[in-house]
Amino acid sequence: MKHPKLVEWEERLKKLFDEVDDYLEDTYGDLYPLHPNRARRGTTSHKGHDGLFNVGATFSAGFGSRHGRGYVIEVDLVTLSHIPREVEEQIQNDVLKLVRKKLTEYFPERDLEVSKDGRVYKIHGDLSLGYM
Repeated sequence: MKHPKLVEWEERLKKLFDEVDDYLEDTYGDLYPLHPNRARRGTTSHKGHDGLFNVGATFSAGFGSRHGRGYVIEVDLVTLSHIPREVEEQIQNDVLKLVRKKLTEYFPERDLEVSKDGRVYKIHGDLSLGYM
């Protein structure tokens, strides 16, 4: 059982990443063949289960992190093809730009940032559920 405010937070975050997924699919989705076991875009009820991309964020307690707790951004390309480093970097840059922009749209009442944290990018800042 989850707290209702946590459920709301996660739903808003999922909608944000669904928009990022749509952008990536529209921009890069036809560049590489899907993994043979992967469904075509739009054929499942969850964007993370079809198409070339699986985009989202996973909570991290932040032990050993400069930024503390937050959500680690994850971008997976579901293909058996080799992805050139330049393409991976362009996709990552696009994701970072979109997430930074969309955070203020989806969470205007919060002070959130996206920062490099070791080898990953993390959404961090005001993750409170509204309690003091």
